[in-house]
Amino acid sequence: QLRVLEATARAGGRIRSERCFGGVVELGAHWIHGPSQGNPVFQLAAKYQLLREKDLSEENQLTETGGHVGLPSVSYGSSGVSVSRELVVEMASLFYGLIDQTREFLHMADAPVPSVGEYLKKEIRQRAASWPEDEETRKLKLAVLNSFFNVECCVSGTHSMDLVALVPFGEYTVLPGLDCTFPGGYQGLTNHIMASLPEDVIVFNKPVKTVHWNGSFKEASSLGETFPVLVECEDGACFPAHHVIVTVPLGFLKEHLDTFFEPPLPTEKAEAIRKMGFGTNNKIFLEFEEPFWEPDCQYIQVVWEDTSPLEDVTSELRHIWFKKLIGFLVLPS
Repeated sequence: QLRVLEATARAGGRIRSERCFGGVVELGAHWIHGPSQGNPVFQLAAKYQLLREKDLSEENQLTETGGHVGLPSVSYGSSGVSVSRELVVEMASLFYGLIDQTREFLHMADAPVPSVGEYLKKEIRQRAASWPEDEETRKLKLAVLNSFFNVECCVSGTHSMDLVALVPFGEYTVLPGLDCTFPGGYQGLTNHIMASLPEDVIVFNKPVKTVHWNGSFKEASSLGETFPVLVECEDGACFPAHHVIVTVPLGFLKEHLDTFFEPPLPTEKAEAIRKMGFGTNNKIFLEFEEPFWEPDCQYIQVVWEDTSPLEDVTSELRHIWFKKLIGFLVLPS
């Protein structure tokens, strides 16, 4: 017997597709990263025939990306001037080469610096010292590198790469395959999974108050059977269970850690929840009457010309939040 308690009125969590602007807009999850046979999300999407033929091709599945975001179609400086493709490619090669190096510290007893950000900046500072170009070009190179730092912050879900520990960074498994999207929306995957479940398995608008565990609970209809877990909901309803899988967001766990589990979680688990960090990836959708980009353009990179990864930001984020924008993705219409 399976029962899913959903706090909200809809299924899918951060998967949420909306039809607007003449197409599909993903308010939450957007891509399948590493769409290949080792990826269970890809396997389900292929099973339900939710992907394009090119995304299902063997060629696409075997492509090694190293987990790096593809190069932009075009890059513009914050002054509106186009940044040369050659310079962007050169800086991308430098940045992602260093990212690959950071993964080599996995399982090492001693790391040269604590964080990924500090390692990247140390290596970039050394290389920048020998750049032969004029001062203006050197500044532009650093600004382009800063835009790649912003992209990597999005990938890692962090405000700064200085907050990402260096040694365990290589634990992330990168699967082959070019990242792909759902032509009909990511929500299609949720809908198919929902349709495969028996009726009444999911109970909506059922926020959980406390998970009572490591106990002995009974249910009137179970004729003396005891259960080690009792899930208590905000509305007073209780569900005894042999096993419970908790899938609430980390932020919720941090806020309700002292009351959500009874008895409290073991110290090492509670400390992991308290210490683990996370960031926010937000999207802003813009609609234009006419496209100003070329038909084959997919990603417009924005380079903030007065920024550098080697300089500490002193202004409050609320005053310069726009400089965290990585650019603009062109959505199919």
